[in-house]
Amino acid sequence: MRTRLAVALMVALLVLYLVFAIRYGVFLVSVGQPIPVAMGIALFVLPLIAAWALVAELLFAVRAERLGVRLETEGGMPTEHLPLTPSGRIERQAATDLFPTYKAAVEAAPEDWRSWFRLGLAYDASGDRRRARWATRQAIRLSRA
Repeated sequence: MRTRLAVALMVALLVLYLVFAIRYGVFLVSVGQPIPVAMGIALFVLPLIAAWALVAELLFAVRAERLGVRLETEGGMPTEHLPLTPSGRIERQAATDLFPTYKAAVEAAPEDWRSWFRLGLAYDASGDRRRARWATRQAIRLSRA
């Protein structure tokens, strides 16, 4: 619940930023001189890019959460109990040691979204967020097919 509140706050702040940026862009365009007009146009483009990125990230999060819930209801979530650091995070070395198991599962069944999702969880636990997102995107793509 705390994560959802944080996301809602960030979305609200971004929307507020978009409103002010667009209003200021309109003001700059109305000045009529070349440099302020160019800056005003940039203030229209940048919020569009930000809005696109926001929507893309929210869709990714919703789709990944749905796959996680689906996998959990099927009983397919990883069951290993990895040691935790004093802060409550999974010890990276233990996650890294377990990683080859999930990689082999993907190699054995490359069209199975479940194995890709578990691989994404393994990447995330070992601290490789970029590859975790990539594997999760693969899982989302395969689950839609």
